[in-house]
Amino acid sequence: MPLDNKITFTGVLGDELAARLDMPPMAPRAYALFAHCFTCSKDIFAAARVSAGLAERGIAVLRFDFTGLGHSDGEFANTNFTSNVGDLVAAANWLAENYEAPGILIGHSLGGAAVLAAAGEIPGVKTVATIGAPFDPAHVSDNFSTAIAEINQQGEAAVSLGGRPFVIKKQFLDDIAAQDQKQRIKNLNKALLVFHAPGDAIVGIDNAAEIYGAAKHPKSFVSLDGADHLLSRKEDAVYVAEVIAAWAGRYLGTSEETTAAPEGEVGAVTVQESGEGKFTQVISAGGKHVLRADEPADYGGLDTGPTPYDLLLSGLGACTTMTIRMYADRKKIPLERASVTLRHDKIHGRDCAECETKDGKIDRITREIHLEGELSEEQRQSLLAIAEKCPVHRTLHAEVRVDSRLADR
Repeated sequence: MPLDNKITFTGVLGDELAARLDMPPMAPRAYALFAHCFTCSKDIFAAARVSAGLAERGIAVLRFDFTGLGHSDGEFANTNFTSNVGDLVAAANWLAENYEAPGILIGHSLGGAAVLAAAGEIPGVKTVATIGAPFDPAHVSDNFSTAIAEINQQGEAAVSLGGRPFVIKKQFLDDIAAQDQKQRIKNLNKALLVFHAPGDAIVGIDNAAEIYGAAKHPKSFVSLDGADHLLSRKEDAVYVAEVIAAWAGRYLGTSEETTAAPEGEVGAVTVQESGEGKFTQVISAGGKHVLRADEPADYGGLDTGPTPYDLLLSGLGACTTMTIRMYADRKKIPLERASVTLRHDKIHGRDCAECETKDGKIDRITREIHLEGELSEEQRQSLLAIAEKCPVHRTLHAEVRVDSRLADR
């Protein structure tokens, strides 16, 4: 199970940009940077699914919202293709300073054109992959062609893109018209992988041919037969991730085997140090589910996963909602959804009237249960009562023994 971490960094225009780092369960064999499509966000299906697929195959992926888009600060109207390239360089610098320089650049649609332009400015990049990318950044103006005359005359115009309003300024048109993308691709000097759907109705397949023709070897083309421009089908995004992971390994000198999770067994949990930081752990649960644990940076960790207490609360919370669901279904209670928020802290024993311990501190877990649906007060109270009978809850209140021994060599 790959993990994503919400982060922020400063973009080229000085605004705070929102990002996610999809981390694999084991130590990453490589780091990648993903650039999303025009006016999209880091959370669009193509970006999220490809990034998750790569993380499952041992490649960490940083995806972010360009200035003025998604959850990033700034005004979209002040951005252009050049600022997008600058944001990519800033993202790569953040990744290099905090983890490792990206060896892979991945760009979808206009993001593909952006990674082709940024590759020469990012040290350490060895491979570039584009997905449905235009050869010429000016191709993006087709999305607002009816407003171009107004933009040139008035200096700007409000346009609708993907059902959302945006302001396009003349400086944006001037900027995309000034890009010498052919020369950049010719001088790329990186391994290039071009993905394109033959039936792409947004960016025609001829763009892939022009990119491929301008590039020097090593270069490869993969047809996304049957896919649409946005990779709306999950299987198309998964396929892209599979191909990138296998292809990049040739140039980065890594393989998926280097990220194998610890061997686990059904009915057991195996925890192993990942080798990344002081506290980062890889967990194999039930023989097939992989996750990780870590500590925050303030405690000397890398903050790449939940803390041990977070995992403890997660177990109790999952058991609570599962128990509530089973009871509601059995009693035919119209519960639509149950969720629970848990917190852990320590309090003085003397402050707990119901506790036997009065000296020193005791652990306290607060559990706030949220119930959705047309429920009577009696039904709500019965669901609250059954939560107290969750098996993990009972385990925490029961006498528990932990027997430890050294494993055989």
